Amino acid sequence: MDFLAYALATVVNVAVVAVVTRRLLGVPVGWPRTIIVSLTMLSVGTGLLNWISTALNLDMRPTGPSVAATGAIVILATAWLLAAQVMVLAILEAMVPTGTLPGPFSLLRSLPARRRRAARYTAIVRIAASHGLGAYLRPTRTGTDVPDSKVARSLREALTDGGVTFIKLGQMLSSRPDLLPEAYVRELSELQSNVPPAEWPRVRAVLERELDQPIDEVFEHIEDVPVAAASVAQVHVARLVGGQEVVVKVQRPDARRQALADLDIVLRLGAWLERRTSWGRRLGVESLAKGFARSLEEELDYRVELGNMRAVAEGVSHASRPRVQVPRAREDLSSSRVIVMERMQGRSVSTAQEFLGGFSAVERRAMAEDLLGVVLHQVVVTGVFHADLHPGNIFVSEEGQLGLLDLGAVGRLDRGARTSIGLLLAAVDRQDSLAAADALLDLLDRGDYLDDRRLEREIGQLILRHGSGLSPTGSAALFVDLFRLVLDHGFAVPSQVAAAFRALGSLEGSLRIICPGMDLVEAARQQGRGLVTHTVTPAAARETLEAQLASLLPVIQRLPRRINKITEDIEAGRLTVNVRALNDLRDRAFITGIVHQFVMTALAAACVLGGILLVASEGGPMMTETVPLNAFLGFTLLFFGFVLGSRVLVLIFHQHRTTAAALHSEWTG
Repeated sequence: MDFLAYALATVVNVAVVAVVTRRLLGVPVGWPRTIIVSLTMLSVGTGLLNWISTALNLDMRPTGPSVAATGAIVILATAWLLAAQVMVLAILEAMVPTGTLPGPFSLLRSLPARRRRAARYTAIVRIAASHGLGAYLRPTRTGTDVPDSKVARSLREALTDGGVTFIKLGQMLSSRPDLLPEAYVRELSELQSNVPPAEWPRVRAVLERELDQPIDEVFEHIEDVPVAAASVAQVHVARLVGGQEVVVKVQRPDARRQALADLDIVLRLGAWLERRTSWGRRLGVESLAKGFARSLEEELDYRVELGNMRAVAEGVSHASRPRVQVPRAREDLSSSRVIVMERMQGRSVSTAQEFLGGFSAVERRAMAEDLLGVVLHQVVVTGVFHADLHPGNIFVSEEGQLGLLDLGAVGRLDRGARTSIGLLLAAVDRQDSLAAADALLDLLDRGDYLDDRRLEREIGQLILRHGSGLSPTGSAALFVDLFRLVLDHGFAVPSQVAAAFRALGSLEGSLRIICPGMDLVEAARQQGRGLVTHTVTPAAARETLEAQLASLLPVIQRLPRRINKITEDIEAGRLTVNVRALNDLRDRAFITGIVHQFVMTALAAACVLGGILLVASEGGPMMTETVPLNAFLGFTLLFFGFVLGSRVLVLIFHQHRTTAAALHSEWTG
């Protein structure tokens, strides 16, 4: 019974002390650390009080002559124990804020996931080391004498062994010549199609599970060796029971599970870099990681790709380019992991150099112009475009038909962005640097310290170099150089606009394979000129003007009455301007917080100063035979000053974290 009473008293005491401490600090301090610190202080408190009573020769008897004075001293000593606890919690909040480390219950729940992540981290490091990249994982690594081509090849092989997510990461990096040297871009580009296939028995099991029936009841014949193998899926040629020739795109058996596990690692790494590094915050690494995760999650769901196929096919049909097609899917046989679509005869452009040699120069030029026209039409007119236009995703048939495949990555542009890109193309065609700069300002988010004149001059030089045909790298290099230019000037590039730039930039490789002697500069100018003319026809301008006038009609109707009221007030001398400096609730809250912190700091300083003066003073009345009253009052003031100072410090750290989180939310929102 005594043990139960003691345990109950301990729990009540810890709860009271924890609540009081959390209220004194004024921030949501974590309960586990509060309880641990409270138990620690409780365990040493009894012994400390006994030592104080012995040192001060206090009479602890309830019938002693100085019961009130002794009780006050004991209460003050207990309060200082509470102050010590506040100090410990304040230091912990400053060094390890609440929420930085997981709680005990969440830690226990996350142990299986942590074990899996640790195993995956170990596997990733082992893969990197096996390909000679272990030295590049060291924080102190600054350089190497190994040629870029060899390191790039090792990186490609390591990413291939890393699995789906890392292959997709390499594919994304291969489309960023603005970030990586040419050797890395060239080597990583092979990840687009050079991936070992999965074993047929495992692929067959995925097919039967998704079709919910034996494959022999659906397919008359299916090849067990894929014609193409990518990071997420592989493609098999088949013939349906009715005789239709089709291709079957099947997701790799472990692709989704492995991708989701690796995405968790990518997201955690992005959050850590954003929190710990200045360049991570400046680039918004966490937001980039989330964007990559969303893109990959969509690519893992083939129902999204089915919708993309319908949207892109509709845009291609509107482009009036019958030479370019999008295969039709059998949606009744497709699912989230399988797509069955009509088979396009021919081969991919990446392996069709000799095959294309059988066409005449005129035919190859017409094929390239149609492909370029369709892509520009998607970007400028329809706004739904194929965002992964490497040669492996473009098919060419014996009749010269072109097919756009693998529509897992599709970009979308709103009307304003499409108009700005069209105006940019028109400005390049006219070599008008001022109009091109204005189009970029409308298209992108400008930085705080943008030099408009310098931007205009550099755009003029870029347009002159590419628009005159002097660039040795072709017209698509215009978009690569333009991307570098906007990054150098501090522009924030929306993800979909960046996807459009990369799609147009990566198209050059396919066009040069189809028609090596094609003047890409002139072709792009002609195609862009026609599209811009189509989008700014008098009918389109009139439609836009009518829509804007309709939205402005209520304002126009009220304008005469408002102008009349202003003129009457001016004539009668009644015109006034009312400005409320602190009308915004956030401004008032900011000022109030500053005043509160100043008042608490002043009170803390006054209490500490007064307490020191009272403790150091000599003479005065005595509370007990050994304790002066001035010393008691001085330690009491020091206690309040200590608590107020701790509260101010904790609030400052907490407000700093809250402000940083709010700014991050505003930047990435």
